Amino acid sequence: MPKVKVKRTKPTLDMTPMVDLAFLLVTFFMLTTKFSPEEAVIVDTPSSISEIKLPEANVITITVDKNDRVFFGVDGKQTKEALLNKMAGKYGVSFSPAETETFSLLSNFGVPMNRLKSYLAMETDARKQYDKSSPGIPVDSTNNELADWILQTRLSNPKVVVAIKGDSDVSYETVQKVINTLQDRKVNRFNLITDMENKPKNL
Repeated sequence: MPKVKVKRTKPTLDMTPMVDLAFLLVTFFMLTTKFSPEEAVIVDTPSSISEIKLPEANVITITVDKNDRVFFGVDGKQTKEALLNKMAGKYGVSFSPAETETFSLLSNFGVPMNRLKSYLAMETDARKQYDKSSPGIPVDSTNNELADWILQTRLSNPKVVVAIKGDSDVSYETVQKVINTLQDRKVNRFNLITDMENKPKNL
């Protein structure tokens, strides 16, 4: 009796589940990724081997660039809106809802209060151009607006912690002014933002 030949079929692989999985992963990463906000000034921070990480929220960032200009930033839209209202009341300035909205979207800024209203009225490109030559927030003993920003932020959000992000070429005097300002406002614990340096290997 002759053998029955079994018809050979080529194996197939259904790629539909894998394509679905790929799209799910892409969608997941698109929805969960947080892009770092664009800062008004870029600084080259010194390196260290510290592994202490800043909290992901409720952080005041005081940035000092190589030209000794001081920039101020805090996260949280509601915190920024409450902060601007408090500063407006202290300095006798009024801000429109549009200006308040613009301020709540800034990552940081470096302008005195008497220029803040016109700064917020600028278009995005104009603000970026202005940031290159902006005077920074005053920290002089006779006019220390940084102290007011710190105080009003802490009143708006008592949970905030303070971090100083200084350029490696900044002058010691400017950093000392910032630290003195913090201490005058009873802020004796703060963080210094640095770049991570590779630890030396044990021999």
